[in-house]
Amino acid sequence: METNEEGKAEKKFKNFGKRIDDFMVEFNEAGGKLQKEFQTKYEELKVSAEKLKKEVENKERWKEVEDSLKKAGDELGKAFEAAFKSKKK
Repeated sequence: METNEEGKAEKKFKNFGKRIDDFMVEFNEAGGKLQKEFQTKYEELKVSAEKLKKEVENKERWKEVEDSLKKAGDELGKAFEAAFKSKKK
């Protein structure tokens, strides 16, 4: 009887061990898939960040151009004013 109970316990532990092994295989596969997915998302974020950085730099560049044109327009306005204003006597 004792041998029979030991046999049942061994079967249960063997079954439990097999389930743990199966779980670990699935767990490792899922981990691999998640790692690939996170890597893909990370690469997409890097590309988006670079695009955004270039956009911001481009906007800053155009802001500089706008400021320079505004200054040039102001100076041109002053030049026209000086050239065409009537001299006061």
